[in-house]
Amino acid sequence: MSHPIELGLVLEGEDARDFLEDLRNPKATKEQIEMFMEAIKLYKEHPF
Repeated sequence: MSHPIELGLVLEGEDARDFLEDLRNPKATKEQIEMFMEAIKLYKEHPF
């Protein structure tokens, strides 16, 4: 029989604030944006 999975990661204090800030205002470098654009282009050329 399956058992529920217990999550072990709990963020508190400054770590929790940093996580929420990053979640609400994601930051990406120019290189990351270029990589995403290339991935989208490749997906559109070769959908599965």
